[in-house]
Amino acid sequence: MTWSIVAQDARTGAFGVLCASKALAVGAIVPYGAGRTGAIATQAFANPFFGVDGLRMLQEGCSARDIVSALSASDEGRDHRQLHVIDRAGDVAAYTGPACIAWSGSVCGPQVSVAGNMLAGPQVVEETLKAYMAAPTLDFDERLIVAMEAGERAGGDSRGRQSCAIRIWTEAPFPSFDLRVDDHPEPLNELRRLWRLAHQGYVPFQTALPSRSHPAGFTDRDAVYRKCAEYAEAWNAGHPE
Repeated sequence: MTWSIVAQDARTGAFGVLCASKALAVGAIVPYGAGRTGAIATQAFANPFFGVDGLRMLQEGCSARDIVSALSASDEGRDHRQLHVIDRAGDVAAYTGPACIAWSGSVCGPQVSVAGNMLAGPQVVEETLKAYMAAPTLDFDERLIVAMEAGERAGGDSRGRQSCAIRIWTEAPFPSFDLRVDDHPEPLNELRRLWRLAHQGYVPFQTALPSRSHPAGFTDRDAVYRKCAEYAEAWNAGHPE
């Protein structure tokens, strides 16, 4: 599994992962996270228990550095793994095993990490990070997409492209934004199409779902539909095609 960005939005506190690969259904393996907790991407010869156990450690308050150290030390297949984590404080840590296929490695900035393997070169992660850092005024979901699009233009996966996925967690342990492209000749282009479609109803509808502060959610169907329509109209005005 190829390359990903994990980040925390400084404005909202949300955590997000966007991953892309020349492999089927990258979103089924790589991204893990929870609201107010952190996010993880496990890739290369991915170990899903890095996601499961790492998320538990994040919930217990462990730091990204300690999690990466503990998970990599406990895995005899560590030489073939790649992992990066952002914790609830916004601190990041990454590990790339020495047997990961070149080019492999990571870069980081404030509240963001980019890591990848089997890439066209270091410019892929560098341009992904550069684009993310250059777009602080964008909404978090679009900022992640713009970053990965820059990495794709820089060469992306050296084998080609097939799938991508984005997950964002705000308050809850489940994602508030969750889109996957499992098999497509231009997965990031398709993700951008789905992203626009999501803002026509899926995104505003999330605010009607039950939450810890409002356990019943909002069940007035007409009111919810009106709210979704108003949101879409305003969003489209600010995001012309």
